[in-house]
Amino acid sequence: MTTTEQSGMPATSLQDIIGHAKEYGFVFPSSEIYDGLQAVYDYGQNGVELKNNLKAVWWKAMTQLNDNVVGIDSSIFMHPLIWKASGHVDSFNDPMIDNRDSKKRYRADQLLELKAEEYANAGDEARSTALLQEMGRLLGNNDLDGVRNLIIAEGIKDPVSGTDNWTEVRQFNLMFSTQVGSLAEDASLIYLRPETAQGIFVNFLNVQKTGRMKVPFGIAQIGKAFRNEIVARQFTFRMREFEQMEMQFFVRPGTEMEWYERWRDTRMKFHQALGLPAERLKFHPHEKLAHYANAAVDIEYKFPFGFREMEGIHSRTDFDLKAHQEMSRKKQQYFDNDIDPATGKAYGNYIPYVVETSVGADRLFLAVLCNAFTKEVVRSGAPGEGDEQKERTYLKLHPALAPIKAAVFPLVRKDGLPDKAEQIMKSLRSEFRVVMEERDAIGKRYTRQDLIGTPFCIVVDYQTMDDDTVTIRYRDTTEQIRVPINELKSRIGQEVSMERLLEQM
Repeated sequence: MTTTEQSGMPATSLQDIIGHAKEYGFVFPSSEIYDGLQAVYDYGQNGVELKNNLKAVWWKAMTQLNDNVVGIDSSIFMHPLIWKASGHVDSFNDPMIDNRDSKKRYRADQLLELKAEEYANAGDEARSTALLQEMGRLLGNNDLDGVRNLIIAEGIKDPVSGTDNWTEVRQFNLMFSTQVGSLAEDASLIYLRPETAQGIFVNFLNVQKTGRMKVPFGIAQIGKAFRNEIVARQFTFRMREFEQMEMQFFVRPGTEMEWYERWRDTRMKFHQALGLPAERLKFHPHEKLAHYANAAVDIEYKFPFGFREMEGIHSRTDFDLKAHQEMSRKKQQYFDNDIDPATGKAYGNYIPYVVETSVGADRLFLAVLCNAFTKEVVRSGAPGEGDEQKERTYLKLHPALAPIKAAVFPLVRKDGLPDKAEQIMKSLRSEFRVVMEERDAIGKRYTRQDLIGTPFCIVVDYQTMDDDTVTIRYRDTTEQIRVPINELKSRIGQEVSMERLLEQM
C-alpha cells in the first residue's frame, strides 16, 4: 500500500518548469539547432494540445456562455493609419535604462516594480504603495529624469555589475515595422499588429450590422501579436511573438463601470475554474492609467518569479471608436432604440463605450503549467514494513485541459494483449485524445504519463481477455479500480468534458 503526503519539498523554480517543458514536449526554444532566437518559443506536441485546450475553453466561455458575444478573426496586417489613430505610433513605448558598467538594458518601470515588491514582501505595504504611486505620477507626466532619479534614490543597482551607474531613461517604441509592395520604390510602411483589439474596433459596425447585434454586446478574438520587447525574459511570460485572447464589450455610455466590475469578477472566476488557486491570484488596480482608460485592473498570478500580470480588464471609454471615426472620417455610431427613462425618448445615436478583457494565451499557459507542476514525497510500504520514501513528480492538470486524456497499456507485448489494447484505443479516440504505449515496464509508463499530465491510464491484462474488464489508474491519487471496457467512454468522457469545466464558470 502506498500513501502520499505533501512534504517540505523545495519551491518550484522557473528553471524546473523550463526543463520539464522541453523534456516532455511542451515548449522548445525556437530555431534551437541554430542556437535559438531570444524570446521566441515553439510549442511541442503536448504544449500545443494544452494551449489549444486553453484557447478552446476561453472561446467557449466567451461565445457559448454569453448569447451577446460573437467572434471574429481579423488580419495581422492592417492599414498603418489604424495605429496612428490608436496612439501606438506616437505613444506605444516602454521606458528603458542602461547600466554603463554592465552594458545591460532594463525597463525602468520594472526595476521600480521589483523594488516595490521587495518592500511588500518585507511587510512594508505603505512604502511599496507609495513607490508605485510616485512611479505612476512620474511616468504619467513623462518625467523621465524623475524616473532615473527615483531609481537612484531607491538604491536600485544593476544585478550584474552591482553599480548604479545608470544612463538617462529613454522611450522605445515596441512595434515591428515592415513593407508591403512588389517593388521597393513602391513599398508602403506597415506594422505587425502589437495587439488584436484594433482589429475588433475597425470591424465594430460590420459585426453589429451583419449580426444585428444590440448594445450591450461583445466581440471576441484569438490571434497573434508582435512586440519588439527590448527586455524579454521569464520564458513564455514575455515574448516578441505571442497570442492574445481578447474581448471588447460595447456598452451604453454611463453603464461602463457596472460592466467593468461584472467582467472583472467573471474573469477571476474563469481562472479559478481552470484550477488556479485563489491564494495565487489577486487583483492589481493600475496606478497609472493608459491614455484610453478610465479604469483598469490586472489579474495577477503568483509565478515562480512573483506575482505578475496574466490578464487585464480595462474600461476603454469611447476612445478607440472615436479615434477611428476621426481618422477614417467614417461614423462609428450606434442607434439605440431603447427608451431613456430620464427623457422618455430613445437614447438615439452615440459612440459606445468599451470594456475590454485581454488575457495572454502564453501567460495563461505558463500559469497553468506552473500550477500543475507537483512534487510530492511518497512513502512506500504498508505500516510496519519500513519507512522508505521517494519523490514523485507529475502534472496535476484539470482533466479537460490535459494534452492526452487517457493512455492504454497492454501489460505485456504478447498473447493478444497489444491487439486488445489497440481495439480499446480506437474505440475511445473519436471522443478524446488517447494514446497507446507498450514499451518499458508498466511503472515507467505510468511515470511518463504522470509527467505529461495524463489523468487516466488503462491497463489491459490477462483478466481482460477473460471478462472484458480493465484497470483504470488515476493520476492524482494513483488509485486503481477495475471497470468493464464498455464503461470507459462514459466514465472518462465525463471527467474530461470541457462542458463540465464550463459549468463551473
